[in-house]
Amino acid sequence: MKGRRKKGSGAIAKSYDRAYFDRWYRDPRKRVATPADVARKARLVVGIAEALLQRPVRSALDIGCGEGAWRPALRALRPGLRYVGMDSSAYVVSRFGKTRGIGYGTFGTLATAELDGPFDIIVCCDVLQYVGQPELSRGLEAVSGLLDGVAYLEAYTTADEVVGDGHGWFHRAPALYRRAFNRAGLTAVGMHCWVGPSLRDATAALERA
Repeated sequence: MKGRRKKGSGAIAKSYDRAYFDRWYRDPRKRVATPADVARKARLVVGIAEALLQRPVRSALDIGCGEGAWRPALRALRPGLRYVGMDSSAYVVSRFGKTRGIGYGTFGTLATAELDGPFDIIVCCDVLQYVGQPELSRGLEAVSGLLDGVAYLEAYTTADEVVGDGHGWFHRAPALYRRAFNRAGLTAVGMHCWVGPSLRDATAALERA
């Protein structure tokens, strides 16, 4: 998501099939992110995580990973990194599950997914604005429990102007997200990055956004 915001209308069932990914991630006229965009974000998140952990990152969980665009970006930086992807698209899991380490699941089912955590990095990019409030709360609590380093939780609010897939969009104010993150025990460290209780004391006052 980027640029100017389009209106959505709450949860709408839609198909995350190949055509969806062609439209939003491969079509040069409509795509919302390029591999270069993802690579820049990966460098940012790895740098923040390693600065706080004071060691190289070794594992990453990617929630709502789609076709796994973050996997090559993270492994280009840390070739031995253990990547675990999770997505609700039957197309993605069927086509890329075995080769890219992607299993079926949603943000709200994290707590019951039997994941081999904790993880040094948790990525949830452009997902949160499409989940309802109960699922958002459950998922954030699970993220906090699975997090050993930094979570990159990219979400857009009523204060942002973005373009992209507006279907199923939940219009939330920034304050609503901040309250939900704080209730889950997550602390902001800037640029969509959050730490859990285990790292909060490792951050300085001015690092906490």
